[in-house]
Amino acid sequence: MGSTATPPKDLSWKEVAQLGLVYAKIPIALLIVEAFYWFLTMPTDTLVPLQVSEAWLWNEIGNALFGAGSHTLSTNNGWLTRIEFNHPSFPGAMNTVSLYVSDECAGVHEMIFISTLVVMTDGVSQKLKIKAIVVMCTLVYILNLARLVVFYPIALEDCLANPDQASCLYGMWSFHTAVYEWGFLLVLISMWVLWFWKVGGPSRAMDKSLAGADKWRIIIRKKWNYKHIVAIVLAVIFIISAAYNVTSNEEAMSAKETLDDCELWNSISAQCGNARNRWDDAIGYAWSLAALAMVVAAMTTFTIEKPNSDGKWPSEVERLAKEQDRLELLKEQELESVILEQKRKKALKKSGSWKKRRSLNGTEEE
Repeated sequence: MGSTATPPKDLSWKEVAQLGLVYAKIPIALLIVEAFYWFLTMPTDTLVPLQVSEAWLWNEIGNALFGAGSHTLSTNNGWLTRIEFNHPSFPGAMNTVSLYVSDECAGVHEMIFISTLVVMTDGVSQKLKIKAIVVMCTLVYILNLARLVVFYPIALEDCLANPDQASCLYGMWSFHTAVYEWGFLLVLISMWVLWFWKVGGPSRAMDKSLAGADKWRIIIRKKWNYKHIVAIVLAVIFIISAAYNVTSNEEAMSAKETLDDCELWNSISAQCGNARNRWDDAIGYAWSLAALAMVVAAMTTFTIEKPNSDGKWPSEVERLAKEQDRLELLKEQELESVILEQKRKKALKKSGSWKKRRSLNGTEEE
């Protein structure tokens, strides 16, 4: 006789979905800020104050370290973001290497990335998060500036060994690519892990229900209805429309190609001006749609939670209560299973081989 106890259920599908949202909130947030950053940097020079500051410091530090005249600061698209390396060994008739601090090279991408990791970290107070973001963004700014300063000695060393050859700049570009593609990522993750361990993140995350000194926090919405689903669908449609307007719209892409040719040849004409206006219109339209979509998505996906009168987060109290109920149910089912197993063993003992049993031919046997 087997046990008839109902097998315990680990998690319901609803609980699985909720748990998935808890662990997926960081990648979801990173995807949202990636979309924001992509549209932010689609127009050129959208972060001019930061670009100009880094270019100026790059020029000053470079001339101080490698000699006056080794670096020259000039304009690019009307902004002081262009740096020229000067040395007789550099290739070209002017023996210069021209670079400029673009909005994508200003380090903002890395700042947004590390800030998102810090903000989405559970168990750490808002005050500590704000301090960490300020310190880490400052470190990213300094590291990015150091990356730019290192370009000159790398290029100089290679071009002294192979002067006036374009190939001597390969080492500098390889360094730039390696740092840009994966070097900064390793540094940022290491910074976050070190910070999380330093502030006692693992122990702080043990009791997530305690609010501490925090008066509010931003969390992923726990309860969704049809209005929220409709809002997310609309946000996705806006994002797709914005992306289409700057990547697949034939008129906008034609204007972009014309504008690239004008910048390549430093051409100034009515055609170039019209192309600039058309491309700016496309970017402005896309940015408006994208900004609206991200605001709607953020306001729908995230919500502000305030602690109860007992200083605990309502969502965490609810989650812990559900978890406690599940554990209690599991214990009851296990207890029922043990009782039924004991009854089964007892029944088997009573009908054991010590009793006389009647054989098939009607005789009794021990």
